[in-house]
Amino acid sequence: MRQVFLLPGLASDAQLWRDQIPSLAARGYQPVVSDVHARFATLPEMAAALLSENSGPLVLVGTSMGGILALEVFRQAPSRVAAMALLGSTARPDTAQMRQLREDAIVLLEQGRALEVLRANVPFAFHSSRVGDAGLVQGYLDMVMRAGADQLIVQNRAIMARADSRPLLSTIGCPFLMMWGDSDALTPPECAREIVAAIAHAEYEELPQCGHLLTWECPGQVNARLIKWLDALMTPPPKQTSPS
Repeated sequence: MRQVFLLPGLASDAQLWRDQIPSLAARGYQPVVSDVHARFATLPEMAAALLSENSGPLVLVGTSMGGILALEVFRQAPSRVAAMALLGSTARPDTAQMRQLREDAIVLLEQGRALEVLRANVPFAFHSSRVGDAGLVQGYLDMVMRAGADQLIVQNRAIMARADSRPLLSTIGCPFLMMWGDSDALTPPECAREIVAAIAHAEYEELPQCGHLLTWECPGQVNARLIKWLDALMTPPPKQTSPS
């Protein structure tokens, strides 16, 4: 199980994992960035494709929408999920207020105002100390604009239609890691803490002075915690010795 499936967030691509891929590869893992979120219109379809296109047990690491997708994969095939890590994600469905915000954004996207929508989202995507980091912000804008307005619309609708995954949480028996930023404005910390509280064996890490984009904002901390967790998965338990 050296293969690790990295599930990007909404309208994101492999660039979101730019700091994780080389670190995982250097440790002997085989990071695979999934693109099913860009090829299918609903979360159930995305999850089904991930399962059908890959055989054997899956180690899933998902951030934001990618975490939501990981839970959908577990819903469809719990025995196929060997381990799961969620970063800045939630098990909750959208609130009515959030659905309305997405609908309003979709109207602007359909009018060709994608960059306007994304610029307004920057203060919610990053910790306040990084909003002024021109390189970081431009990288975010460039990445999402590569996906384009059509993908933004499709993926937002997929997120809006997602199931409530909270009833699943107590059934998750595989190794589980939860990481989140203490200042995440898009998936507030209480969403992550709710998941940890429902999974008795869950490991977790709260990153200080970090917003929603953990993999870019705190790459060193994310890499260290993720690799520590993966190494523990791959280390066989010590052999029991018989008393002489």
